[in-house]
Amino acid sequence: MQLSEIIEPIIGNPLMHAKWLNTLSMMENTGARKISASESKSKVTLMVLKHAAEEARHAYYLKKQITKIDSALCEDYSFANLLAPAKSFFYLHQLDVEVSRYLKNEVGLQGESLKYGAYLLVTYAIEVRADELYPVYQDALTKVQSSINVKSIITEEEGHLAEMLHQMKGFFDGWEIHADEAVKHETKLYEEWIKALAIDISR
Repeated sequence: MQLSEIIEPIIGNPLMHAKWLNTLSMMENTGARKISASESKSKVTLMVLKHAAEEARHAYYLKKQITKIDSALCEDYSFANLLAPAKSFFYLHQLDVEVSRYLKNEVGLQGESLKYGAYLLVTYAIEVRADELYPVYQDALTKVQSSINVKSIITEEEGHLAEMLHQMKGFFDGWEIHADEAVKHETKLYEEWIKALAIDISR
């Protein structure tokens, strides 16, 4: 099943649409917190700070969009206010665990190198996904002439992907192999997430 098959029913239902926005907001916020958690205590670059700030802003922006539907909806990230809550909540955590395990066992990284390598690969895989997901969502919003839009997020996510590619090339030997491994793990989680979303909206 593709996102394009379920996005129209989601945005056609105000409560479901609010939960969708809240779910995306929660996932962006999780990303921002994970970036901060992966930071070195001293070797913090401008790029990392920029990326964490933009992910947090995306979380805020998506949350703010809910007020265009109903300001009383989805005040927090409790499971009742999310779509496919368990899969959504643990999506990024699981990807981080799987990529970190790969880097530790197959590449031999540890300590700060492991944290930073996992940050690069997890972020790369998520940005590849975002470059697919947000345009599909925006196309559906445009089709129904919704006042909600995610165009600014699309632009920034494209910039993030370019930054991750540049950083990975400098950090990893044979970066393509590691990037493909991260994407493989993310694809499995994404497919499970889409299935869970489909079940949730069919209830």
